[in-house]
Amino acid sequence: MVAVNYTTVRNNLKEFCDMATEDNETVIVTRKANKNVVIVSLERFDFMEKAIRNSEYLAKLDRSFDQLYAGKGHEHELIED
Repeated sequence: MVAVNYTTVRNNLKEFCDMATEDNETVIVTRKANKNVVIVSLERFDFMEKAIRNSEYLAKLDRSFDQLYAGKGHEHELIED
């Protein structure tokens, strides 16, 4: 992980983009008066998005199991087309 100020990134954008894509590096862009941002490769971004979706899905399953164990489940016949 590399932290660098905005001006340096602006002056060397290709270098930092290459670091993110070729070296799989995370680049934190620090900004004085604004919130910081991060540069990552698309592959890493996709992986993080998938991990978030998986985490949300697992949390949903946990809530469902909690409801089931609390006696709030309902049994019904399978509906077929």
